[in-house]
Amino acid sequence: MTVLVVGASGATGRLLVNQLLDRGHSVKVIVRTLNSLPEHIRNHQNLSITEASILELSDDELYQQVKDCSAVASCLGHNLSFKGIYGSPRRLVTDSTKRLCKAIKAQKSDKLTKYVLMNTTGNSNRDLQEQISFGQKCVIGLLRLLLPPHVDNERAADYLRVEIGQQDSAIEWVAVRPDTLIDMDEVSKYDVHPSPIRSAIFDSGSTSRINVGHFIADLISSDDTWAQWKGQMPVIYNRESE
Repeated sequence: MTVLVVGASGATGRLLVNQLLDRGHSVKVIVRTLNSLPEHIRNHQNLSITEASILELSDDELYQQVKDCSAVASCLGHNLSFKGIYGSPRRLVTDSTKRLCKAIKAQKSDKLTKYVLMNTTGNSNRDLQEQISFGQKCVIGLLRLLLPPHVDNERAADYLRVEIGQQDSAIEWVAVRPDTLIDMDEVSKYDVHPSPIRSAIFDSGSTSRINVGHFIADLISSDDTWAQWKGQMPVIYNRESE
């Protein structure tokens, strides 16, 4: 299977790429600079690298990127700096998702392409009318006003949920929602739920980046896992010690 990963140089994206390569997939990545990838990844024989900003690629160039890919995974995010949060592009995740989906549809393939978006527990799945407290609603409202990346994450998921929907002829999707991201060296036990089981604002859990990469790789590699979660926004938490 050939998989395109965007946001591959990020803290989670590179772990996903490593997981996919370890499972024997051919992986294509789009990164701003080659050196942003660890040496053992960028020299892998099954990795194809394009050095570019994804939003600066033409429609035809994006078409060539998704061509023959069975899955596309987006681990794009905004840098945690003033420029990364408030500078351009403010709709990096949303615009990239829209353009990649457009390129997938342009193939007019008779096979469905999997699209996996890394999202956040701060974004509700409005298909399920998830209940959140009044206090959390107030905080989320402030985040929408003050932090453009939060709105970007919401709009990207809403595009998949509303515009692509559940019956698209070209694309099936999953939006993975980790809670507070942490770094761990190895995959650990984790749990996946259809909706948050705790408040993302007032009682957040933790999710290791490597576990996120493992779950996304499972979604892409396993038809059974995909069938369980397609068209949904699963929430992933590290399993707490018993």
